[in-house]
Amino acid sequence: MSDDDLIESILGIAPGSPLHVLRRRRPEALRHAQGAYRELLMPEDPGNISHADRAALALRTALREGDAALAAHFRGLLEKAGAQEAIMLAEDLSGAPMEGRLPALLRYADVVATRPDDVTQETIDALSGMGLTPRDIVAITQLVSFVPYQVRVIAGLRAMMQEGAAA
Repeated sequence: MSDDDLIESILGIAPGSPLHVLRRRRPEALRHAQGAYRELLMPEDPGNISHADRAALALRTALREGDAALAAHFRGLLEKAGAQEAIMLAEDLSGAPMEGRLPALLRYADVVATRPDDVTQETIDALSGMGLTPRDIVAITQLVSFVPYQVRVIAGLRAMMQEGAAA
């Protein structure tokens, strides 16, 4: 499995395996997907959204999307950063009221992921009021939209792996 490819790492796709070879037929798609992952999760200049906050948003979205393996990856990033509170907040899907900056970001992620039509100018103004720039808001929105893409790619490859194992 490739350390450079998150999806292959999560699925345990071995170099030279049929799925590994198949995925290499579209090198630009692999490069862009992995580049988007790096830029959205760990950009050189994270702006006003820390790498830990980004990982918490990704964890929350992966949990909402129902992919335990991808969620475990994001949880691992937070564990490495010693961000236990961020893990607790991101994993709390109860909807209980919470105060603070990260809970506000997580609520925004929930709205973007589950009810994007409910994002209003007031929503954006609230994020701006927390000190986020338009660039920060776009980055969060892109991240919360990118994780479901990852989940779908993983689900499709899992299905192909299961089909291959059943054959």
